[in-house]
Amino acid sequence: MANIKSQIKRNRQNETRRVRNKAVRTELKTRVKSAVEAAAEGAENAGEQARQAQKRLDIAAAKGTLHKNAASRRKSRLAKAVKKAAQPAS
Repeated sequence: MANIKSQIKRNRQNETRRVRNKAVRTELKTRVKSAVEAAAEGAENAGEQARQAQKRLDIAAAKGTLHKNAASRRKSRLAKAVKKAAQPAS
């Protein structure tokens, strides 16, 4: 445990941010997973779910929870997975 006053405050701040970031990351994973599953099942709302997942990725990048390149990479992979799932099996 820290003895320095500024470090005690810094630890409190870090914990608050960790909890906030964890909630954002958890929601991201859920949105992406549901979008990919909806596309794989051929659901009518697959496009809407993919759009919502991409929106959340952009928000996380804007807040600094996720690096902007990481968000871009995830969006690209999501779009690729949705497109692949949407294509009829041949």
